[in-house]
Amino acid sequence: MVRPARDADIPAIAAIYGRHVRFGMATFETEPPAAAEMARRRQQVLERGLPYLVAELAGQVAGYAYATQFRPRPGYRFTVENSVYIHPDHTRKGLGRLLLTELIAGCQTAGCLQMVAVIGDSGNAASIGLHEALGFRHVGVLRQVGFKFGRWADAVLMQRPLGEER
Repeated sequence: MVRPARDADIPAIAAIYGRHVRFGMATFETEPPAAAEMARRRQQVLERGLPYLVAELAGQVAGYAYATQFRPRPGYRFTVENSVYIHPDHTRKGLGRLLLTELIAGCQTAGCLQMVAVIGDSGNAASIGLHEALGFRHVGVLRQVGFKFGRWADAVLMQRPLGEER
């Protein structure tokens, strides 16, 4: 089940993200944020009228997704960046697809026109494949822009229109 995230979901969201920070390359953040910081970030998303969703399995948060404004300048106000994180025990179950599909719909409803994915690490085949399957196209690679776990990593840029192209 995919639903809007609630305050009570923050500890589970923080735990999922913390694991990705500590062990994965999907984010170039190096220190897991505290639950209070994750709650603050969620509140910022909601204040902009954008979706912040969780996928729930057997009453537990198994993943989450949200959209933020792509860049802070006013000219970017119709473009969002997506983030999707799945608990490692629940990968390959279609939760990423469910979350991203709902996120796209929510952003369309919010009046957004473009969605950008900034995917950490060129080797992140699962995330690249998920975005391709949902209509994102490759628009570039930023070579060696992240440094984590003693190595340099790329950021893969993908983009999807949320309405008619202008």
